[in-house]
Amino acid sequence: MTLSARPAPASLDDRFAGALIGAAVGDALGGPVEGYTPEQIEERHGGRIHGIVGPWHGDEWSTARPIAPYHKGDGHITDDTLMTHALVRVYATVRDHLDAYAVAEHLVPDLITTPRWIPELEAEALPVQRIFLAEKWLVARLHYGHVDPREAGTGNIVNCGAAMYMAPVGLVNAADPAAAYAEALDIAGAHQSSYGREAAGVFAAAVAAACVPGASPGSVLDACLGLAKDGTRAAIEAVAEVAAAHSDFEPALRPLREAVAPFDTVGSDYRAPSLGARRPSRLHAIEELPIALGILLIGGGDYRRTVLGSVNYGRDCDSIATMSGAIAGALHGEEPIPADWVKTVAEASRVDLHAPARALAQVAREVFARDTERRRAHEAAFARLTGVAR
Repeated sequence: MTLSARPAPASLDDRFAGALIGAAVGDALGGPVEGYTPEQIEERHGGRIHGIVGPWHGDEWSTARPIAPYHKGDGHITDDTLMTHALVRVYATVRDHLDAYAVAEHLVPDLITTPRWIPELEAEALPVQRIFLAEKWLVARLHYGHVDPREAGTGNIVNCGAAMYMAPVGLVNAADPAAAYAEALDIAGAHQSSYGREAAGVFAAAVAAACVPGASPGSVLDACLGLAKDGTRAAIEAVAEVAAAHSDFEPALRPLREAVAPFDTVGSDYRAPSLGARRPSRLHAIEELPIALGILLIGGGDYRRTVLGSVNYGRDCDSIATMSGAIAGALHGEEPIPADWVKTVAEASRVDLHAPARALAQVAREVFARDTERRRAHEAAFARLTGVAR
């Protein structure tokens, strides 16, 4: 290769693999330190985390509170990836754009009817037995309550539950952030309301924007700010301002937290949320998405730097690393993701990390072909209405 030659841009298939594998690996790296502060993580591990680590409580993970009975660590994916892969299966079934009704008709049955290997339980079980209450809400409202899917998210706690698995929406709408945003908002209406739903839309838009050839962390941020509303937009702006002053995550950890704190309803103690936590508001935002975008900017889009910064931030770091890993992977494809991390996560979690990406890439091609046909039909109809020759 000559000195002037540049690597070819990542293909659609490679970006899909990078996004979904990058999200799963970030999830697995963040799982064992979820809920702790950067200081606690540093003390527990004798410094910053640089790769896959074991459970916080070692061999006592099965009885130690508040983690038990989940085996978090050793490369195990968590509910973030379980829900992401479930949404991929819905796309593979519907083979078109999704809406809130698809959640009721396909995602909920997937969660409650088909046993799957759950790494954190080290057993085969129904996914509903692993997901948390904010996701069990889907089953309660849609399967048992028969609530209108478009409104079922109203009343649920407002957290990152809907946003954490929206990467597939961004991929199906690759290079079209506005379409990804709108589709994710529709889907997430079955799950959450307020700024939790908004974050789902903006995260999907970020993944779609990362798929644009020549995209950068800066262009992804611009796409998000062009779509985000209310507290979500304000939180992203505040975090981005801090990120712009740093080139390494270590000195940025505390300033990033200080920047997002006014918008985060959980409060300083992650495991003991305030009484006002997770309630609908136009002034607030989830913590995870703004921080993921901020660390993506600090890391320059580099997968390793971005995901390790997300993990060492602590708090809900498995979801932060899921989001930042998906965006970094969509930017550059699978190659920058450390192969040993991918191998360990796939083997430890007993999951084929490449299969969901292959399936979703085929669906995306089919959806794009349908969208093209629909757009051309609309153009032809509008031309007849206006008498303008095409």
